[in-house]
Amino acid sequence: MITSVNRSLAEQIVNTIKDVCNYDINFIDCSGIILASTNPARIGTFHEIGLKAAQTGTSIEVTEDDSFSGTQKGINMPLYHEGRILAVIGITGVPDQIRKYAYLAERITNLLIREQELNQYSRREADKKHFVLQSLIQNDTSNRDYLSNSLETFHIGLNRSYRLILIRINSRYNLTNLSLIEQKTQEMFALAGISLFTFFYPRDFVALINTETYQKQAFIFHTFANENASILQVAVGKSTPVFQVHHSYESALTAINTLTNGSENFTLFDDLTLQLILSSVTDDTRNHFLQKTISGLSTQDLDIIKVYFSEDMSLIRTCDKLYLHKNTLQYKLNRIHKITGLNPRKFQDAVLLYLAVLLRTNL
Repeated sequence: MITSVNRSLAEQIVNTIKDVCNYDINFIDCSGIILASTNPARIGTFHEIGLKAAQTGTSIEVTEDDSFSGTQKGINMPLYHEGRILAVIGITGVPDQIRKYAYLAERITNLLIREQELNQYSRREADKKHFVLQSLIQNDTSNRDYLSNSLETFHIGLNRSYRLILIRINSRYNLTNLSLIEQKTQEMFALAGISLFTFFYPRDFVALINTETYQKQAFIFHTFANENASILQVAVGKSTPVFQVHHSYESALTAINTLTNGSENFTLFDDLTLQLILSSVTDDTRNHFLQKTISGLSTQDLDIIKVYFSEDMSLIRTCDKLYLHKNTLQYKLNRIHKITGLNPRKFQDAVLLYLAVLLRTNL
């Protein structure tokens, strides 16, 4: 609840009322000082009748200029909000001519104050969501009572399991258009019934979803990811109790790091198998392994070996897929063997080649 009005809001109030009635407007605080005015010369000066109106809680009309200190003819009415006086609104002019604007000025002022309250509430809610999720992700439960109360406010059950959803904006996306993505993401969260979410600068949205309802809502996340495939990637972490969500966050990070080749933009941690191992390989280890295996292969060689593995090492199906004669494919596989020292037809060598292709794809 607003208990006082700052200068910025006071200026907005006087300018809005002036636009409607075309008379000079003064916004006077409860000590009688003009906080804002459409007449700049009066800002900061003392208004005797403004002080009196604030003290008595009644509207006061002045029919002559300078009959009171710092006062011109007009109407000065106390501004009430939630049963208390916030300030005094003064309209300068002949009372009989401006009296009709007094109620309108009061209504406009109350609407602007209410709008300010709603903005503050929205900001406070966003800040609280950010704090709660950040605390859970960092496993900081030092203020557990506050977290518990806040979680219940956002309809998060303390004895239920949740998954953390991570939405990462691509690094090539222009962040000057972030508000558009933010709007789309919030609309998607609303559609999925998600109440606890936030944004971690510069590129991550995170949210909690009830494990029990995830399967029913999974298509919403798939659709969102597909519709924004050029902009972002989506990863869903493993299911954990609410106060162990940091583990779900870590698994979501692992999952999203497997989406590096641009061919996919949605992943569920539970579906990962070999990717779990590959995602933990350091850059130095990856580069060293690739140097020892497939660094000498051409792009055409790599395309052939990819199809060969995708067709379960079947020569016939690989030939059909690549429109090659069997002898031509045999020649190309022999060439790969010669360059790498690894025979694609032998299981152990094929495993090494397959891992190398996957690691290179995930660069």
